[in-house]
Amino acid sequence: MVAPAAGGKCEGMPARANTPLDKARQLQRRLYVAAKRSPGRRFHALYDRIYRGDVLIEAWGRVRSKGGAAGVDGETLKAIEQQGVTEFLADLRERLRTGKYRPQPVRRRYIEKRDGKGKQRPLGIPTVRDRVVQMATKIVIEPIFEADFKECSYGFRPKRSATQALETIRLVGGRRHWFVVDGDIKSYFDSIDQGILMERVGRRVSDRRVLKLLRQWLRAGVMEEGAVRATVMGTPQGGVISPLLANVYLDYLDSVWERQCKQLGVLVRYADDFVVLCRTRSQANEALRRLGIILDRLRLTLHPEKTRVVELGLGKGGFTFLGCYLRIIRSHFKGRRYLFRWPSPGAMQHIRDRIRVLTDRRRRAGMTDIREVIRDLNPALRGWGNYFRTGNASAKFQQIDCYVWHRLVRLMASRGGHRPNKPGGRPFNPQAWPRCRFETEHGLYRLLGTIRYPGGAHAL
Repeated sequence: MVAPAAGGKCEGMPARANTPLDKARQLQRRLYVAAKRSPGRRFHALYDRIYRGDVLIEAWGRVRSKGGAAGVDGETLKAIEQQGVTEFLADLRERLRTGKYRPQPVRRRYIEKRDGKGKQRPLGIPTVRDRVVQMATKIVIEPIFEADFKECSYGFRPKRSATQALETIRLVGGRRHWFVVDGDIKSYFDSIDQGILMERVGRRVSDRRVLKLLRQWLRAGVMEEGAVRATVMGTPQGGVISPLLANVYLDYLDSVWERQCKQLGVLVRYADDFVVLCRTRSQANEALRRLGIILDRLRLTLHPEKTRVVELGLGKGGFTFLGCYLRIIRSHFKGRRYLFRWPSPGAMQHIRDRIRVLTDRRRRAGMTDIREVIRDLNPALRGWGNYFRTGNASAKFQQIDCYVWHRLVRLMASRGGHRPNKPGGRPFNPQAWPRCRFETEHGLYRLLGTIRYPGGAHAL
């Protein structure tokens, strides 16, 4: 920090921000306040902020922390660090300043969905260079749209989470909103109309160079099996800027619901996943009808097989939302009814599959220390458990703990040469390896006992 001039007073004065992070946050705060004060304002001087040195440094830090594979150019994060991050950002800044920056097509990759049906979801991987510029753009324009986003939206937003969305459902359900519209948008990211999207972005951003950047990313194309395919619809899943644009697009749904439909029920949306909690079936049916009308204006369609109205109550059904299964259960201790949630069957299958891979005997051939396996297992268990520990997951956590113990014992038996069906096979005593021994001696993470409910339960 620069010392104050001689004779100057500095008591009580806040320290000036000297780090790129502080400067970027100050910029975001100013933009958010300006947008909040003037809901109809269109911002026109944003492009030069995108290639500001502090913004690019912060963007690089965020991209670096998330990791990720290389794009179509094959350039990795590690290679950039070896060649020099300063030089990389200086070149990127100059390209943006002179208008020579051009995005490249995203690399198409498929990942398996967590629905247990073997279906695959397309994922677009931009180049590291494009990810940094997208992140810098997001840093600059996100506060402007955050000033407009509604309370019902929880997905991919600062200081908002899936847990908050699930807690809202629990609290609203506690007020006897027992009829739930469980909505699903058919092929959402592939169905976004780019014209409508850019029109909605243009309501707040009038800087032509920023709008040009966004259009370039939308139309950069997808490289699959060596061929580039043009994209005229949708936004590529996997792009840094895509979740923000997806929220901008669906903010129309949130706004119309708040103005015209909130008397029907409470909307809770996480990206393209949403539910509406209503008091009566007639309200739920009307909510479903209006949702179809609103989404039709956005040229989107409700999935006919996955969208349904669910009636909650003792002995009735439940629904799955954000990986949790929610259902009304009578408490054994107080005899009251509560809206409980626990990991869905798909979420349980996902973690079992992950454990099976990490403890596979063929993968662990030649292993000499069980602690190596546990070191790989713990992050997977901890991450999965941290997501679901705010619900009523004790029974499910115990099942996974038992499954982990079973897999580790099998692995130990295999390593020890236990072959019960073969002559001369050495015996292995599983009782010598109780679950507590893996936990105390080798540091195995235990799920049971980690439940941390975010608030007191409310009886229905």
